[in-house]
Amino acid sequence: MNEVKLSRLFAYKQFLFFWLARLSGMVANQMLMVAVAWQMYDITGSAWDLGLVGLFQFVPALLLTLPAGHLVDRLRRGLIFALCMFLQALVALLLVWATLGDFATRELILGISILLGAARAFQMPSQQALIPLLVPVELLERAVALSSTGIQVAFICGPALGGLLYVAGATHVYITCAGLLLLSFMLMFGVHDRQQPSSEKLSVKSMLAGVSFVWHNKLLLGAASLDLFAVLLGGAVALLPIYARDILHTGPQGLGLLRAAPAVGALLMSLVMLRWPMQRRVGSRLLIAVGVFGMATVVFGLSEHFMLSLIALAITGAADNISVVMRLTLAQLETPNEIRGRVSAVNSIFIGASNQLGEFESGATAALFGPVGSVVFGGVGTMLIAASWFKLFPALARRDRMVEA
Repeated sequence: MNEVKLSRLFAYKQFLFFWLARLSGMVANQMLMVAVAWQMYDITGSAWDLGLVGLFQFVPALLLTLPAGHLVDRLRRGLIFALCMFLQALVALLLVWATLGDFATRELILGISILLGAARAFQMPSQQALIPLLVPVELLERAVALSSTGIQVAFICGPALGGLLYVAGATHVYITCAGLLLLSFMLMFGVHDRQQPSSEKLSVKSMLAGVSFVWHNKLLLGAASLDLFAVLLGGAVALLPIYARDILHTGPQGLGLLRAAPAVGALLMSLVMLRWPMQRRVGSRLLIAVGVFGMATVVFGLSEHFMLSLIALAITGAADNISVVMRLTLAQLETPNEIRGRVSAVNSIFIGASNQLGEFESGATAALFGPVGSVVFGGVGTMLIAASWFKLFPALARRDRMVEA
């Protein structure tokens, strides 16, 4: 067996260990988020406290993401990811102890939410910036698509498994989470990346290097801002309970199917992209995918038929997954390794801000125009954004191949 084949086999092994570690950690993370929210509601019965759980996770993640990106470039990324898994395992074990000892209070859960948000701030840039160190450039798009597949599986299975186990008691969820997170931690011992850590000292300028790089690279700025506005305007997830009860006249089971539909569409598209990766016209296809996302959102907004709504949501998930895979692949290819962690941190901020602000935008416009008006307005806005980006970011629209000569 020649040296090239041995190198490929080694890369496959490294990526497999990381993929399994990430899948295990993501499933546990989704289960943990569901159980923590449910336990808070069981304790206080307050919708306000339920919202605080999300807020207490989001704020530390937002504040720490840029410093975390700098640290990801200075230390081994695999080690940082592994420590994030270990910290979350300790959180799960603390919740087991608190629940069994009957001291799982509102304040404890809010404090734990801060720890989970801080762990996420370091986890997201480390896992994104690690992939290019594990696979050859020509396999990067497939690796990103496979990572996306794992994420969608976690998004589908994690909440469902967490809800099923919670019926038997919160401790069952937390013990399972701890086991999965410790498994993820141990799997990372089989991952040896080729990172050359940056020796750049911490300063405001170095911490903002990722922001500066994205701002001056119009290709990356166009792709990141496109995703920001598309999710900000086109996300209808926050209004799904209203659609399920008042428009589609279905119960909690129907709501569960509506929430799962985008992830199912994204999972199927991940499998398609693994088999047939994008070869040409990647920039224009990225913009077209966002336009399709907006169009499917409009169809969902106007639909009064449950099956049509499911199909429309699945298409939004499939189109969004095309955008995610292509955007993340371009970001990793265009970014020098020494600042890849900081650029991934900027991308994490875009993702977090678009999701959180998107829920607020949906609620605010629904209060003004009703749920149908809110979703249709968002879908039309997303299509207009996609069309405008052809003119505003020609470097993105003209990009032909992932790897340019």
